[in-house]
Amino acid sequence: MKKVIYSNNVVFADKVEPAYVTFEDGVIVSLSSERPKDAEIVDYGNSYVCPGFIDLHTHGGNGYPFANCTGEDVVNGCNFHLSHGTTSICPTVSASPFEVMRDAVIAIGEAKRDPRCKADIIGAHLEGPYLSVQQCGAQCTDFITEPIEEHYKELVERYGKDIARWTYAPERDENAKFCKYITDNGIVASAGHTNAVYDDMKTALENGCALVTHLFSCTSTITRHGGFRKLGVIESAFLEDGITAEIIADGKHLPPELIKLIYKVKGSDGIILCTDSLSLAGTDTTHGFMLETEYIIEDGVCKLMDRSAFAGSIATSDRLVRVMVTEADVPVCEAVKMLTLNPAKIMGLSDRGEIAVGKRADFAVLDEGFNAKAVYVMGEKY
Repeated sequence: MKKVIYSNNVVFADKVEPAYVTFEDGVIVSLSSERPKDAEIVDYGNSYVCPGFIDLHTHGGNGYPFANCTGEDVVNGCNFHLSHGTTSICPTVSASPFEVMRDAVIAIGEAKRDPRCKADIIGAHLEGPYLSVQQCGAQCTDFITEPIEEHYKELVERYGKDIARWTYAPERDENAKFCKYITDNGIVASAGHTNAVYDDMKTALENGCALVTHLFSCTSTITRHGGFRKLGVIESAFLEDGITAEIIADGKHLPPELIKLIYKVKGSDGIILCTDSLSLAGTDTTHGFMLETEYIIEDGVCKLMDRSAFAGSIATSDRLVRVMVTEADVPVCEAVKMLTLNPAKIMGLSDRGEIAVGKRADFAVLDEGFNAKAVYVMGEKY
């Protein structure tokens, strides 16, 4: 049965304009400026009707973690993010013992096939353990290691269909062996928590790595070697058009001025937004412990108790759009593209990411203050 939604502000990849969007069997079948005849229409007025958001990096939400988790945790965490417009998601697992990361992938796979999960799980995002100790951030150094072939091959051979993305430090990957292996097996390689120099990034790029995990957060910059300067990950991402920069656009991890700089250099086609949210997102928690690390939540971000550094994000996807538009002065259509079409392209998801005929009827409806008010997945409203 055909359904129609209307808004004065339908967000396309390159413009925002009034439109009637008709969909059937979970797919958009027509777009029109004229009111369809004999159709029941949901009119969203001046609200923004966007493609469903695609968050490729989140550690949980509403108290539910995506590591040391059950399938039920993953379902509940994903459904929380759905309520903020995230229709496609990569539950993210931090560096942990091999068995713990393996079990998290299994739980994410279970949730992916659980009909109670309304958000579409693309697959797990493994953030580690093949990272840089010097750029560990909130990652536990006890579990950080160089790539261990026996471990990563076992994971990919047994559970590869449930792994969508893997963050690693290219400088620890000799001859790009790990990068080449995972990309050959359909997993997106992303450089993150890394002290890589330009040569490392160039080798990674040549072997399939085309993404940087949360640029400026635990990514290297220019260093000097015997007096000669070498580019770090930040400058490599700026220099190479083939590298897409993921950023935590919560307005805290990166100030608006820095977001503007990244946007000026990379343009709207070269940026992906992510929440990188902790399971604390959406809760009323203001203070506690993560393992033995004490934290406080204030000013819209999670901080170490001494306020010397951030301990993680509590953002949701609608907040990312709000920050990009109202604080970084990015046009609405371009901000939304960074959270829809761009991640769809990097993940090879040709069926979603924009409001166009033939695409999935996944929508995030935002009010005029950029807060989610309705969400559709394959045409079903939640």
